[in-house]
Amino acid sequence: MSAVKTYQKVNADHRNVSFGISKMEDIYTKRNGEVDEPHRHNYYTVLIINKAKGEHKIDFNTYDLSNKQIYFVAPGQVHQVIETEKSIGYAMTFSNQFLVENSIPLSFIDSLNLFQNYGQSPPLMPNETQFRAIEGFAQNIFNLFNSDSAMKNLSIGAFLKLLLIECNNICSINPIESDVDSSGDNLIRAFKKVVDANYKKEHATTFYANELHISPDHLNRTVKARIGKTAKDYIQARIITEAKRLLYFTDLANKEIAYELGFSEPANFSAFFKKKHAGFSFKF
Repeated sequence: MSAVKTYQKVNADHRNVSFGISKMEDIYTKRNGEVDEPHRHNYYTVLIINKAKGEHKIDFNTYDLSNKQIYFVAPGQVHQVIETEKSIGYAMTFSNQFLVENSIPLSFIDSLNLFQNYGQSPPLMPNETQFRAIEGFAQNIFNLFNSDSAMKNLSIGAFLKLLLIECNNICSINPIESDVDSSGDNLIRAFKKVVDANYKKEHATTFYANELHISPDHLNRTVKARIGKTAKDYIQARIITEAKRLLYFTDLANKEIAYELGFSEPANFSAFFKKKHAGFSFKF
């Protein structure tokens, strides 16, 4: 069985681009109607669908494409859009980097009942009035993205936040029932909760496995199967994200950031950051 393709960058041709939006009809035309293979993204995807027919497969669940739907695909989820005719709508992608750089806290995304990066991810089904409002935000974002407006990314970020708030306010996504939830999905939830509580001081997979009363191998297998990365990769990504937040939004010195994130030697943190974020290192 071949590995699932993973898209690492929002825009493969422009590595520094952390946001993108396209019309779904343009994507369909560009691909000549051919269906992409199942794949993962290392970033968030939102599909605002005005009109469509076909299927959307997300993590082994299949949903019928239809009119006035909104899909939310979290980083690490495997998905595939299968269109039987040209869709009308918008496909929007953005990374954690975009959120950090445009004053949207990662905690805001985590607080939404939209991006379910494990289990079921059914579409949001707004009514006509609700969909028009959301589509209007998407149109504003599309226009800004294709403009030369000053501070356009901050403006896009503001409209993105409004769009997500509107979606969350009308959210009809059913929570996963506990009696049909698998032990693996429960473990992922618990793991993420423990990481959020301890990542600034504890960086070893063994610590989190012990907290969850399982072996490191079991933890790694489960995390890899559910979100496409090892437990170590997930922990390190959380550290990198916080480092960027502290770098962009606080006045902490680089040495203070290193200590804040549990590195006893600032030089070790600089080497870690440079390795995980090629081309950049903290200077002390």
